[in-house]
Amino acid sequence: MDSQKTKSIAKLSVFTIAIMNVTAVVSLRGLPAEAEYGLSSAFYYLFAAIVFLIPTALVAAELASLFSDKEGGVFRWVGEAFGKRLGFLAIWLQWFQNTIWYPTVLTFGAVSLAFIGMNPTNDMALADNKLYTLIVVLVIYWLATFISLKGIDWVGKISKIGGLIGTIIPSFLLIVLGIYYVVSGGHIQMDLSGSFLPDLAKLDNLVFASSIFLFYAGMEMTGVHVKDMDNPSKSYPRAVFIGALMTVLIFILGTYALGFIIPKDNINLTQSLLIGFDNYFKYINASWLSPVIAIALAFGVLAGVLAWVSGPSKGLLMVGKAGYLPPFFQKTNKLGVQSNILIIQGIIVTILSLLFVVMPSVQSFYQILSQMTVLLYLIMYLLMFAAAIYLRYSMKDAPRTFRIGKNGNLLMWLVGGLGFLGSLLAFVLSFIPPGQISTGSNDVWYGVMIGGCIIFVAIPFIIYSLRRPSWQDESGEGKIQPFHWEE
Repeated sequence: MDSQKTKSIAKLSVFTIAIMNVTAVVSLRGLPAEAEYGLSSAFYYLFAAIVFLIPTALVAAELASLFSDKEGGVFRWVGEAFGKRLGFLAIWLQWFQNTIWYPTVLTFGAVSLAFIGMNPTNDMALADNKLYTLIVVLVIYWLATFISLKGIDWVGKISKIGGLIGTIIPSFLLIVLGIYYVVSGGHIQMDLSGSFLPDLAKLDNLVFASSIFLFYAGMEMTGVHVKDMDNPSKSYPRAVFIGALMTVLIFILGTYALGFIIPKDNINLTQSLLIGFDNYFKYINASWLSPVIAIALAFGVLAGVLAWVSGPSKGLLMVGKAGYLPPFFQKTNKLGVQSNILIIQGIIVTILSLLFVVMPSVQSFYQILSQMTVLLYLIMYLLMFAAAIYLRYSMKDAPRTFRIGKNGNLLMWLVGGLGFLGSLLAFVLSFIPPGQISTGSNDVWYGVMIGGCIIFVAIPFIIYSLRRPSWQDESGEGKIQPFHWEE
C-alpha cells in the first residue's frame, strides 16, 4: 500500500517530460520532403519551432492545468471559450485528421517493407507500385483495427518498443552515418554554397515546407502532465525548450544527412529515407544492414499506427456518449472498445486509400493526404490558440497550475498570437499545389483541398444540429461536467 502511495505521488522530472515530447513528435518519414531545400531546410525547422512547436506546448500546458479536474481535452478547452458547437468541431477534427493520417504513414510503412530485398532497383520499383502499396496499407490497417477491437493490453508495450526500434535508434544511426560520411571525405551531394534563408518569393517552396508544421503536431499531448511536475511554472517551460531543441536537432541533422548522400533531383518523398540508408550502408561496406533498417522502420510505423488506431477515437466516444453522436457511434464491444467508431474509421481509411487509383503516383497520393491532414489539424490548433487567449478574460480568476507569464496577459497574447498567426500562415499556404512533385491536375488538387475542408468541417456541424436528447447515454457514462458558463 505504501509503495502504491509513493508511486502515485511521484513527480515527473524535466528530462522525462522533454523525452516524452520528443517521442510524441519525432518521425523520420517527413525528412525527405525537407531535404530538397538543402541548407535552408534548417530555417524552416527553426521557424516552425518558434511560431508553432513552442507556442503549442506552452498554451496546451496552461489549458490542461486550467481544466485538470475536468475531462474532455480539446473539446473542453475550446468549448469553455466558444461553446459546445465549436468544442465538438475541435475534437472531431482531432479525430478525423488522424484518420486521414493513417494512409499517409502506412504508405511509408509499405515503402519500408519494399526495401527488405537486396536489389535496390527492384525495391524502388515495388515501392512505387500503387497496387502493392494499396494492399499493404489496407491489410496492416485492418489488422491493427482487429487487434484494437480485441482490447489487447500489450499494444502499449509494442508502441514503446516500436518507437525505440523504429524512430530513436534509426534517427541516431542516420545522424552518425552522416557525420562519418562528411568527416571521412565522402562526396557531399548537398549544395553547401546555398543560402540559409530560403527564396520566400517562391510560393510553391513555402507550400511544400508548410507541411513541416505537422512534423511538430502532438506536442500538446504532454500538457496534461503539468500537474505531475514539481514547480511546473518553471519546470514545464524548461522541459518544453529542452524537448524542442532535441526535436529540432534530430530533424535538422537527419535532413542534412539525407541531403549529403542523395542528389537533390533524386529525392523522393516516400523512398529517399530508405535509399539514404542504403547508400550509407554501401559506403561503409555493410549493405546487409539495409533489410534490417527497413524492417525496423516498418515496425516503428506499424507499432505507431497500432497505438493510435484506438486512441483519438476514445475521446470522440466520450463526447458521443454525452449526446453529441447517434447511439450507433456509441456502441462498444464487451471489452468496452468503441467498435462502431473504429469500423467507420476503417471504412474512411479504405476510401481514402483508393485515391491511389486516380492519383498519378504514390508520391502525389502521399502529398495530397499529408496536406489535407495539415489543413484539418491546423483548424483545431487555430481554435485552441484563440480559446487560450479568450479564456484569459472569461475565466481570468480561475486558478492555473501553469500560467504563461506571471502577471497580465501580454505574454499570452505574444505566445498564443504567434501560434495562431503561424498556424494561419501554414493553413493558407497548404491550399497551393506544391511545385516540386506532380499531383496531376491543379483543378483536382484544389477540388480535393477546398472540397475536403468544407465537407469535413461541415459534417460535425450537421451532426450537432441533428442531435437529440435520446442520444445521451443513460447509463451515466456520458456525463460530462458542465462548462463554467453553465454553472
